[in-house]
Amino acid sequence: MKNSEQILRRLLHAARQSDAQAEMPFGFDTRVLARARDVAPNGSAVIALFTRRATGIALAVMALAAAGLYGASFSDMSAETTNEYGIVDSAIQNNLAE
Repeated sequence: MKNSEQILRRLLHAARQSDAQAEMPFGFDTRVLARARDVAPNGSAVIALFTRRATGIALAVMALAAAGLYGASFSDMSAETTNEYGIVDSAIQNNLAE
């Protein structure tokens, strides 16, 4: 017990005599700022980049599909072709109803 009290007293005495520096160690603030401004992508940035690219591709596919559908709806279909589609459609519906 006496030994631990002696050690504690010596540590406290040394702590009181220590001259604490008021400023940061040389280059510490520069290293902290450099690490904070580091541009290495983290996991969420990679996911956000993937999502942005996937969204762009999906929008392009939707635009192409809409353009194709628009073009197909106003294509130069003759009355005979339209009539044939109507006949086939009614035949299918009649067979499904039975």
